[in-house]
Amino acid sequence: MFERILFPIDQSREGLETASKAIELAENHKSHMIMLSVIQPDRAEMKSSEIVASLLDRAKQEIEQAGITCEVIKKEGKPAFVICDIADDLNVDVIVMRTRGINLDHEDESTASQVIQFAPCPVLVVP
Repeated sequence: MFERILFPIDQSREGLETASKAIELAENHKSHMIMLSVIQPDRAEMKSSEIVASLLDRAKQEIEQAGITCEVIKKEGKPAFVICDIADDLNVDVIVMRTRGINLDHEDESTASQVIQFAPCPVLVVP
């Protein structure tokens, strides 16, 4: 049912916790995983590229150790829009993401709520 899973991961250690749900779903459906990292160029507080690369490597390692094929995509832009564009371009079957993180574009609307509104596929939101 879910052949291609998009897993947008934010630049925090908590993002790794969401990987377990994405891995579980991928194992159950024998899916291919696409891990997406979106950096907002206008954010001064962004972590160093070394830290981000380390988190992506750890997540990819965890995914591949579970026997799941995984590709990593790095993009710049507004996270919700980039996530939805990539999901559409790659024709993914589901997006698995955290309820928080990936940055807030507005005070009252999270990236997750924006993705839910605009995604071209189902979105599994993990607390």
